[in-house]
Amino acid sequence: MRVARVVGQVVSTAKPASIAGRTILLVHDLDPAAPERVVGTPYAVVDLVGAGRGEVVLVAAGSAARVDEELASAPVDAAVIGIIDSLIVENEVTYDK
Repeated sequence: MRVARVVGQVVSTAKPASIAGRTILLVHDLDPAAPERVVGTPYAVVDLVGAGRGEVVLVAAGSAARVDEELASAPVDAAVIGIIDSLIVENEVTYDK
């Protein structure tokens, strides 16, 4: 799993029926020890929890992204599975909502 920040939304009217009605977000991975530091480049994820722009989220990737029964056979590589309230790394709070 990855820690990421929602930086935008992807609007797509033409997409597979298996993800119709789902919001697609654009996220940027964060360094959990220093959440103000971004890692890599932004990528698209399917939102399963109703996350909004600016929120810090937990992202599942690969087959773990298809945990939702409706996504079991969907062409999904990554999904937001949680909105993070706080991060604690080595007994230090690095992020607190």
